[in-house]
Amino acid sequence: METPGSQSSLHRANLERVVRAVRLAGSLTQAEIARTTGLSAATVSNIVRELKDGGTVEVTPTSAGGRRARSVSLSGDAGIVIGVDFGHTHLRVAVGNLAHQVLAEEAEPLDVDASAAQGFDRAEQLVSRLIAVTGVDRTKIAGIGLGVPGPIDVESGTLGSTSILPGWTGTKPAEELKDRLGVPVHVDNDANLGALGELVWGSGRGVKDLAYIKVASGVGAGLVISGRIYRGPGGTAGEIGHITLDESGPVCRCGNRGCLETFTAARYVLPLLQSSHGTELTMERVVALAREGDPGCRRVIADVGRHIGSGVANLCNLLNPSRVVLGGDLAEAGELVLGPIRESVGRYAIPSAARQLSVLPGALGGRAEVLGALALALSEMGDSTLLDGSLPATAPAFT
Repeated sequence: METPGSQSSLHRANLERVVRAVRLAGSLTQAEIARTTGLSAATVSNIVRELKDGGTVEVTPTSAGGRRARSVSLSGDAGIVIGVDFGHTHLRVAVGNLAHQVLAEEAEPLDVDASAAQGFDRAEQLVSRLIAVTGVDRTKIAGIGLGVPGPIDVESGTLGSTSILPGWTGTKPAEELKDRLGVPVHVDNDANLGALGELVWGSGRGVKDLAYIKVASGVGAGLVISGRIYRGPGGTAGEIGHITLDESGPVCRCGNRGCLETFTAARYVLPLLQSSHGTELTMERVVALAREGDPGCRRVIADVGRHIGSGVANLCNLLNPSRVVLGGDLAEAGELVLGPIRESVGRYAIPSAARQLSVLPGALGGRAEVLGALALALSEMGDSTLLDGSLPATAPAFT
């Protein structure tokens, strides 16, 4: 039996510190593990050797700064995580291992008027199919990350009011999926998961403070402060779409006037072009036409960028992030939208905050949220389960 402060308990704590550092990063050299954990190089070397002998980690040759090094990652068969992302018109599922490798991924259309039960039926079926495709052992499932396009109450896990999936308001998505699949489920809104995805795999790598801005049917922001998602006490932090730009502007779905969303979200932007481009336009098509030189689409994209930049300037003045990552279809417009964003930030943000900020397009496109769901599952699992080989047992076979 271990006692607090004993040599064995200290050793156990150091094992968990190393496993956690590797789990969150995907892979680290031994020198990086030492810097991250504060442990000595000799201690890290001994722990890595022990974890490797026990099958918890894999060690492969690599280079760092032109010098030979050893890269440490969790064993590919140590466990798997699943990401599920519900969007306005899609369902996307991914299966990954603890070494941050995506083993399978698939997306399919989703009717926004489908009930929550129908949506979870589809998710259960798609998860089952990908598990079968990968051939992984279901007892190795360590957890599931779940993304939904709406605010989640931190205490109750209840989905708040959303006009994107209106029939889902008041449901408890994590509980529903856990009951179906029999493993721990961690839920967050899609903007937060987009931020996590870009932080771990995309344009946010290497920074500790960033804002991920997603512009689609609505407008939201995922905020990363000191390397962690900031949700606020009620889980609604990052609702940048409801910053007021014009008190006399259009009425927003939230009941206020002139919110940022009313100048940037697809439902408000697309009607501006319908008289000249028809009623079948999508934001994806507007971006494609703008890249081809269409003057009307380029003007609308630039205006949207300037409005987003005003919201970003407010974020800069309040939180002083070092990076803003733009996600959603709009990011494909590149400098057509990023240039106007930077222009507004330069005009409205405190100069010192604006100088420190970089504005980049997301690197993951439509995959950011489902990869963020994988990252959420990875971040929430306990390290003791890896050391003890006691991953949670799953429910009966998926149907």
